[in-house]
Amino acid sequence: MGQTSRTIGTRTDDEWDPAVGWSPEEVEHYLSGPFAGGVPGFVRRIRRILDVSQRGLAALVGVSQSAVARWETGRTSPRVSMVQQLMRLAGLRATVQDAETGEEVEPMRDDGHRDRAGRRFPAHVDLEVTGWWAPRGLDCTLDLERWRRRSREQQEPRVLHHTSPHLRHRLRRAWGTPADHPAWRQLVAEAVHLDERREERMRRHRVA
Repeated sequence: MGQTSRTIGTRTDDEWDPAVGWSPEEVEHYLSGPFAGGVPGFVRRIRRILDVSQRGLAALVGVSQSAVARWETGRTSPRVSMVQQLMRLAGLRATVQDAETGEEVEPMRDDGHRDRAGRRFPAHVDLEVTGWWAPRGLDCTLDLERWRRRSREQQEPRVLHHTSPHLRHRLRRAWGTPADHPAWRQLVAEAVHLDERREERMRRHRVA
């Protein structure tokens, strides 16, 4: 006895096979569409743009047809990397906007400065340049100056960040919230600028 296919409007239930394991309620919900978007609606939109079935989309992105079916019922969601792949296939580009201002919000830059161990700084903190790097605990001023000269030659700025949320919020109220972590060359330029300011203050002091 052959398997029959139900049709309601222009929607049919012959896109999946019994192995998908849809419940009767999920089938009824699917057949009653279209319904409000979210991730399931986004996946269906991709399929409509590409003009492919669930099985066809699964073949394009290298997953099982049941995985696509679970995306469309909200049982699971595709990973971000998979969403990006789906968008590329459909020729789409996503933007993220601030809910209040409507301004586009971009990802944090990939070349943001890292610490001396090569680790990214915590995304929520703000970085501050205080000069050139030197080891902590140096008692001798001569040793400190030697380390600072060495760090300036090697372009290693001393970068700090505040762990206190209270202090961080105070500084942001006064100076605004930085859009991103600066790149290494930007922080080097800031350290050079601090040197120039110190030299100018010393020059004025000598003249006075």
